[in-house]
Amino acid sequence: MSDYVRRLPVYLLLDCSGSMMGAPIEAVKQGITTLLSELKGDPQALETAYLSVITFESTARQVVPLTELIQFQAPSIEASGMTALGGALNVLMDCMNNEVRKSTETQKGDWRPMVFIMTDGYPTDEDVLKSAAAKLKTMKTANIIACLCGDDANPEFLKQITECVLWMNTITPGAMANFFRWVSSSIKMTSSSLSAKPGENIQLPPPPTGFVVVP
Repeated sequence: MSDYVRRLPVYLLLDCSGSMMGAPIEAVKQGITTLLSELKGDPQALETAYLSVITFESTARQVVPLTELIQFQAPSIEASGMTALGGALNVLMDCMNNEVRKSTETQKGDWRPMVFIMTDGYPTDEDVLKSAAAKLKTMKTANIIACLCGDDANPEFLKQITECVLWMNTITPGAMANFFRWVSSSIKMTSSSLSAKPGENIQLPPPPTGFVVVP
C-alpha cells in the first residue's frame, strides 16, 4: 500500500435553475475551467484533490463523480427549472457515503471533504432542505462553504446548512470568476495543510473583493 494517497474530496454543488440562464451559467462554465487549470498547476492539490460536480434545478444529480484532477472533464451544464437545493444535499450525502474512503483499523481514510455550494435564489424544496440540512449537520462529515449570488434572496436558508456563508450582490462574469479563483485558493490552502487534525476548522483565504461574510 506504499502508493496509497489520502484524498481530499471536493464537491461543487452548482445552481443550474432557470434564473441562471444566459451570462450567469456561462460564467459558471468558465469558472469550472479556471478552477481546474489553477488546481492542476499546484503539485499538492494535483496529488490529493479529487473533484465532483453536483447540479441542481428541478432535480439534483451528480454529473461528475469524484475524479482525480488529471482525469476530470468539465461537464456540459444548462440552466432551467426550479431550485432543488434540498435534493442536492441528499445527493451529496449519498455520494459522500459511497465515494469517500472511511478509516479502518489498518488504514486511514480520506481527508474531510470540502463542499462548495453556489446558488442565486431561494430553494423551491424548503421542507426537503430543512430535513437534509439537519441530517448533514448531524453527520459532521464535511467542511461546507456556501455562496449566495444576487440581491433578491435571503441568506438565512444557507445558514441552516453551514455557518460559512458568503454573499455576492451581483452575478457578473467577473464576480463569478473571482469566486472560482477563491475556491481554488481555498482548496490549495487546505491541501497544503492536511496535517490538521480531523474535524478541526479549516483555514480559508480572505473572501474575494465584492463578497461579504454573512454574520
